[in-house]
Amino acid sequence: MKTPDAIVVGAGIVGAACARALARDDRRVLVLDAAPGTAGGATAAGMGHIIITDDSEAQFELCHRSQQLWDELAPEFPVGVQRDECGCVWVAVDDEDLEAAQQKRDYYAARGIRAEVLDQRQLREAEPALAHELVGGLRVPGDTVVYPPAAAEWLLAETERRDGQIRRNAEVVAVASGAVTLADGSALSAPIIVNAAGDRALHLLPDPRLHDLVRPRKGHLAITERGRPLIRHQVAELGYFRSAHGANQSSVAFNVQPRTTGQTLIGSSRQFGATHRAVDHGILARMLERAMELLPGLADLRVIRTWTGFRAATADKLPYIGPVPGHEGLFVATGHEGLGITTSLGTGGIIAAQVRGETPFIDAAPYRLDRPVAEWSVA
Repeated sequence: MKTPDAIVVGAGIVGAACARALARDDRRVLVLDAAPGTAGGATAAGMGHIIITDDSEAQFELCHRSQQLWDELAPEFPVGVQRDECGCVWVAVDDEDLEAAQQKRDYYAARGIRAEVLDQRQLREAEPALAHELVGGLRVPGDTVVYPPAAAEWLLAETERRDGQIRRNAEVVAVASGAVTLADGSALSAPIIVNAAGDRALHLLPDPRLHDLVRPRKGHLAITERGRPLIRHQVAELGYFRSAHGANQSSVAFNVQPRTTGQTLIGSSRQFGATHRAVDHGILARMLERAMELLPGLADLRVIRTWTGFRAATADKLPYIGPVPGHEGLFVATGHEGLGITTSLGTGGIIAAQVRGETPFIDAAPYRLDRPVAEWSVA
């Protein structure tokens, strides 16, 4: 291709979304990725839920706007993206959870998000296969599901359609203003560089003080054989929020998703400190046991595949999106942890607006790289 106007490092869902957003501004975009295929990192290990969360106002804003963008794009998706308007049910295992569901319902309602609290009977009607002792839940009908690798591939194809290029097997070892360095020692230049390399993104920057702002957090997934679906919605326990955003060294929580293929996708686990991709059978067993406890029918299904991935986590649970201070034309988009699929399109929109020199559609200050550093508190 001709000299690119922008280089995006990383072809996962966040990098793909940034590339598409830049290409839509008529920029020639070159995407570089170390993997030989599509979405080989955290994107391949994501459940693909497009959800709104309320961990903080900044997180809510990014999720909400991103979900709107996903909904707007839906008519353009090919069948392979497997978009499912299944909604999400957050189940309560006790009265404390049910109170949390009511608080979430009120929070969402105040911001125009449809959500309804389900009592025990209504939960049984919505999802008959769930454990009978569950006391209720929160249904959010606007939440959806996509198949992340296919969604990333579509975003990249849209970039290529606008004169962009994707280069696989291109490992980047350093980024700086106007240039990236590859593992073979060669360098590529462009006036705009977007570093979306997941949990290793900040390690590519020249300032070592930034390296520890993002840490890898390992997760496991399992998928069943095809068969009769057990559930209609994506179903997760309200305790998932504590697991996903807590400081524990390792945790598991019930999170199960119906796939359009007739399979059931089972999560979720989180581990700090793990560096190998091999399945941790102890963690996997805990995750499956929790899933079968709340959805007993899973015990009758055969798991045909298990795998792992590493989420890019930050101490304050917010991603880093925006310019790298002191490095003109260099931007970063990382640290989305378990919300990378949801927030990818919003992230791309923020980056594209900042590259244009415009104010993004939401306040981007909470995601800036030079915000006050939160302390890691991993127990």
